[in-house]
Amino acid sequence: MGLAETERKKEEKINGCFYNMSPAPDFRHGIVNSNIHTNIKNGLRGSVCLVSIENLDFKYHSDESDDYVCPDIMVICDRKHLKSGTYDGVPRLIVETLSPSTAKKDKTVKKDIYEKAGVEEYWIVSPQGVIDIYYLKKGSYELEYSYMLQTDKQDADYNADEEICLRAFPHIKMTLGDIFEGVYEE
Repeated sequence: MGLAETERKKEEKINGCFYNMSPAPDFRHGIVNSNIHTNIKNGLRGSVCLVSIENLDFKYHSDESDDYVCPDIMVICDRKHLKSGTYDGVPRLIVETLSPSTAKKDKTVKKDIYEKAGVEEYWIVSPQGVIDIYYLKKGSYELEYSYMLQTDKQDADYNADEEICLRAFPHIKMTLGDIFEGVYEE
C-alpha cells in the first residue's frame, strides 16, 4: 500500500453516517485556528487543561455508540476521558471555523451535538471576520456575542481592539485583531 492508502482519512461519523472532511479548507481557516489555538494554549500554561487543534476526535454520546466529530479547536480539562486520538468527556469550549463545505453542518448539526453534550461555550468563526459565541444556559445555546471585524480605525464601528474572554477562563483574552491576524493582506 502507498502512503496515501495507509493514512487515515479525515472524516466524522454523525448519526451513523460518515462525512468526508476533504478537500482541505482555504488557508485562512488554518490561520484563524492557529491564532485562536495559540492564544488559548498560552493562557492554559500551568493548567491541567489542554487545547487541541484539528487533531482530536470528540466521541459524543448518541444513539450510535461510535459517533464522533473532529472540532477545529477543543479545550478539555478532564484527561481521564482522553484515549489515544479520542476524547469522550465534556469539552469546556469548542470552536468551529467555517469553510464552504462545512458551514451548514457547523451551524446546525454540530451545534446541536455540542449543545446536547453540555459544551458550555461554542464559537462559530468565519475567516471573513465574523464570530458568533454561544453559551449554554439551562441546557440550550443562546447567542451571547456576535462580532464582525472592522479594521478601519476611521470607521465608527472599528473593533479590532475588542477583547474576547473565554467564559470558563476569563484570564484568557484575545482581540478580534489577534484572531484574524494574517488573514487579510495589509
